Amino acid sequence: MTVDQSSPAAQHSSGTRVPVSRRQAWTIVVLLFTFLLLNYADKAIVGLAGVEMMDDLDIDAGAFGLVQSAFFWLFAVGAILGGYFVGKVPARWLVGGVALLWTLSLVPMVWSASFTVLIITRILLGFAEGPSAAMAFGITHTWFAPEKRALPTSIVGAGVAVGPVVAAPVITALITSFDWHAAFAVAAAAGALFVAAWLLLGRDGPEAVGHQQSSIALLPEHVPYRRLLTSGTVIGVAVLFFATFCTAATKISWLPLALRQGSGYDAKTAGWLVSLTYLASAVLMIAFGAVSRAMTKRGASVRVARGLLPCALVGIGGLSTSVWLVPDPGPLQTILLIVGAALVVGAQGVAWSLLSDVVPAKQRGTVIGTIVAFYSMGGIIAPLILGGFVTGASTPLAGYQSGFALLGGILVVAGVVGALLIRPERDVAAFAAADK
Repeated sequence: MTVDQSSPAAQHSSGTRVPVSRRQAWTIVVLLFTFLLLNYADKAIVGLAGVEMMDDLDIDAGAFGLVQSAFFWLFAVGAILGGYFVGKVPARWLVGGVALLWTLSLVPMVWSASFTVLIITRILLGFAEGPSAAMAFGITHTWFAPEKRALPTSIVGAGVAVGPVVAAPVITALITSFDWHAAFAVAAAAGALFVAAWLLLGRDGPEAVGHQQSSIALLPEHVPYRRLLTSGTVIGVAVLFFATFCTAATKISWLPLALRQGSGYDAKTAGWLVSLTYLASAVLMIAFGAVSRAMTKRGASVRVARGLLPCALVGIGGLSTSVWLVPDPGPLQTILLIVGAALVVGAQGVAWSLLSDVVPAKQRGTVIGTIVAFYSMGGIIAPLILGGFVTGASTPLAGYQSGFALLGGILVVAGVVGALLIRPERDVAAFAAADK
């Protein structure tokens, strides 16, 4: 087993660097990528099966929006609790337990056709998946030195995009060949397999105990949470993620229906178009992680390489999101849809890695969990708002156009606000000055 003395590594409190196997570190990256892949595939089921579930359960668009919103009712609670336990409970049991809980939440829908049971299981699934991002990114950061976190963080984050890429055609095939219950059965089985693999191989990395926590050398080992959570960089990242999560929640909940009811595509074509948006998102998330790392190697500041870059991507993606339904169905509409979705998701991996530069390692899980809790509010609000637009519009297309135009505007504003607030070097210097 080869050991890289410079890549994934950590320091004990004595300052001694502990070498880590590259194979072990990247095995964790693959497992956490799979963790988020399954996480988002599970969320996508209801959206992809939405038309059939609305018919079987005899519910309208407003009730369907309530179902999608229910997923986020306890999402924030789960995010804060899970984030708090990152670094305090061994990763093997923390991630394994959360994945087991969300797997169990899928099981009742294998046979149930009750609207009440659907609501309850979505609430439980949201609670279990709330801390997933905090856990995945927090654990990833324990396996890599600060200057090398952007790429592995982006790869792990790409699971968010690849999940629906895998799920869309598979779930669509299961729905058309069997029914929507079969999709829940397959998702539960996949979750059980992941739990077994993680309990066997998953663990924390040694970087969690190190002093080398940030690319900015002045970062203290502990900063009062009041200062951390009110710093411009953390607020800017939170605003950025609130906007991107509004879009992600809406896309998961409503994009398949927008393509079918708004643009007139059949279920199979809509499934493939959804897959294309997520595939492009996964590719760009990894690509922009590599771009960010290259910028850092060439001397770009942390603010530019990990702050302004994702803000620009979110702003441009917002412009595309706001107008993608304006053209008639065809190549232009497809390009606008894919560009908007892919740029917004592509920004996320880089933005997540930025937090490790301004938040000490032992506080990272709590801060990430708090940010997740904040932006999860967008997941509650956005599906309901779009459902209201569709219900109140003269035609489904008009409702979808208005809803996505609003989302695009939110993204543009968030990109501008984030660019103004995100100043990691300034914030870390202020932390260090207050620590003296």
